[in-house]
Amino acid sequence: MRQPFSMAERLCSEFDRFLKTVAVPASHPAQPTPGADCGESPVPETEKPHVAGLMRINHTGEVCAQALYYGQALWARDDATRQQLHQAANEEYDHLCWCQDRLNDLNAKPSLLNPFWYATSFALGGVAGAFGDPVSYGFVIETERQVEAHLDEHLQQLPESDCKSRAILERMKADEVRHGENARAAGGVDLPRPVQKAMGAMARLMKALAYRF
Repeated sequence: MRQPFSMAERLCSEFDRFLKTVAVPASHPAQPTPGADCGESPVPETEKPHVAGLMRINHTGEVCAQALYYGQALWARDDATRQQLHQAANEEYDHLCWCQDRLNDLNAKPSLLNPFWYATSFALGGVAGAFGDPVSYGFVIETERQVEAHLDEHLQQLPESDCKSRAILERMKADEVRHGENARAAGGVDLPRPVQKAMGAMARLMKALAYRF
């Protein structure tokens, strides 16, 4: 019988995942990209740079989500927690593919800083996981709460003609809400206020940089 993977083997696997996430354009989602009924969903030329910046932020957010969930799963205390985190990560990979599709439509590139954000998020996820499953789930709750808020902001900023971006973000928002609710049901606890504020500050920095670079 195959023995459980050693920590060294698991770290090698995670490094391989890092390379594939930041170096290879995301493709082949399990669920098709929302907005297929929107046609070309044209964006006015004057607004394309802004929409591309918003979708680049969301693409980077999904890169971070991959790293966070797998970092947490690496240190999860039981298999049920690990499986739930992996399932959420799989759904977040669909989001990553959808954002990549929309960037392609807009002839825009992902953020150049994605390798940095992946590494940082993976480390944060590992720290959260090391504090135990209730704290790890609490990290999911707070992350998804903040993501839901910024998706609402982006939905308000999209041009009315951009049906496809809107469909993508609305579907992503529904999934993020569900991930937070699942984490709460699994025993997640609210993080201390200073930790929530620190997470918010890091998210604001990521959004400011990803929008431009």
